[in-house]
Amino acid sequence: MGREERFPVWEAALGAGVAAAFATGLVGVYLSMPDSDYSFLKLPRNLEELQILTGHLENYTSDYTIQVLVGYCSVYIFMQTFMIPGTIFMSLLAGALFGQLRGLALVVFAASAGASSCFFLSKLIGKPLVFSLWPDKLMFFQKQVAKRRERLLNYMLFLRVTPTLPNTFINLASPIVDVPYHIFLLATLIGLIPAAYVTVRAGIALGELTSLSDLYDTQSIALLFLIGVVSVTPALLGKDEAQEKTQEITVAAS
Repeated sequence: MGREERFPVWEAALGAGVAAAFATGLVGVYLSMPDSDYSFLKLPRNLEELQILTGHLENYTSDYTIQVLVGYCSVYIFMQTFMIPGTIFMSLLAGALFGQLRGLALVVFAASAGASSCFFLSKLIGKPLVFSLWPDKLMFFQKQVAKRRERLLNYMLFLRVTPTLPNTFINLASPIVDVPYHIFLLATLIGLIPAAYVTVRAGIALGELTSLSDLYDTQSIALLFLIGVVSVTPALLGKDEAQEKTQEITVAAS
């Protein structure tokens, strides 16, 4: 049997192993909670379902804080690892349950851990998936990373703060285009803070939200782009300086 035929089996086994690890953690949380009707426990798909879930979890958060935290992080990291949409609802939930500062720290931690898990999983088995889903986008990303190698942290911060490339794509493609993990992690930890702050703050007033569009007004979007421009400016300046030095060397040589 050729390597090409064995690869899907290896991919499925690894993915199933990671999923089983998360499932084990959630089962442990479930068994340590008091006997009750937990039919409300499901991933929210809209604000109404999120508000119902929040109302139930508020009754448990103070008495079973550790279990709620472990369950929350397990679900968030699992969603990030396997690219399951809906993490924005999890960020709102953090604000509603834990407040601004603790909620922000929780979201940044869980999002960074999930992004890291996705990074390493993609490094092992994700190359065929990324090539098949985003061939043009991957080529663009690879060229940009190669051009900005000396100031790559600034560029990765820019990508995290602004919606230039989807976060899911960044998580999957970064190991494929040789973004070092320490740069990936640092850019993720810092770059996710502005958007997480906006979302967690909105979660504190969850009952007043009528639509996800209420999260990002014009001022918030402008602020995120401003932060992104500031983060990438050193990289752009470095590129200009390099070009000037090249021109000077060329003139001196001639």
